[in-house]
Amino acid sequence: MKAHHLNCGTMRPFGGRLVSGRGSAFATAELVCHCLLLETDDGLVLVDTGIGLEDIRDPSPTLPWYWRAVARPSLDESETALRQVERLGFRAEDVRHVVLTHMDLDHAGGLRDFPHAEVHVLREELDGLLEPASKARYPLGQRAHGPKWRPYEPTGERWFGFDGVREFRPDVLLVPLIGHTRGHTGVAVRTGGKWLLHAGDSYFFHGQLEERPSCPPGLALLEKGMETVRDLRLSNLERLRELVRDHRSEVDVFSAHDPVELARHQLHRTR
Repeated sequence: MKAHHLNCGTMRPFGGRLVSGRGSAFATAELVCHCLLLETDDGLVLVDTGIGLEDIRDPSPTLPWYWRAVARPSLDESETALRQVERLGFRAEDVRHVVLTHMDLDHAGGLRDFPHAEVHVLREELDGLLEPASKARYPLGQRAHGPKWRPYEPTGERWFGFDGVREFRPDVLLVPLIGHTRGHTGVAVRTGGKWLLHAGDSYFFHGQLEERPSCPPGLALLEKGMETVRDLRLSNLERLRELVRDHRSEVDVFSAHDPVELARHQLHRTR
């Protein structure tokens, strides 16, 4: 199975090294929306969608002004998953499945660009759409087309110490990583002899998985502000550290917004 690492939404918030961990505190930082496009024998599978085409053409209904003021997204049509799928020689209809780590607006904005796809998500995340407090995180406009939902319960097998892992297909697994949201999940993909684990927003900065964890204060504040279940977020983060420490040769872990991790994977693909 071939995996493409895509950036489906650059964001340039103020804060410099307070967010990115490098450069001046008065510069702009850079965050990405790291998505995966998988070529399988059953069509294309997209892991997260990033910011969608309609978000860019008319951002006000789905990207609130205050989110745009803080995140400062580039809103570049060429970065949408749809346009990148097309540049690879495929059509929107070739994306048969979308697997979401969670449904925050910068992860599910492209759902409208792939209306034919089945959308795989943990049921708790789907249930969260009904909560009044979720309206800002999960804009109605991004799902007004009526996605073909395929919900999963967080029960299943054990995988590298993680419980409740569900098999979407033999080489694509949903690994519950509750905390950032109540239905947050990682997505594990087996390519060749190694697993890739898209950990979504379980962490924001590559230094958080190191032996001596570190995170810029701006990102640490954002993580805390966006968390839904703090104790589970922190315990799952610790389990990810253990996974990297004990199984680095078997599993490659990355998060959704770290540009360093994205660049590393894209460089590896070009070699």
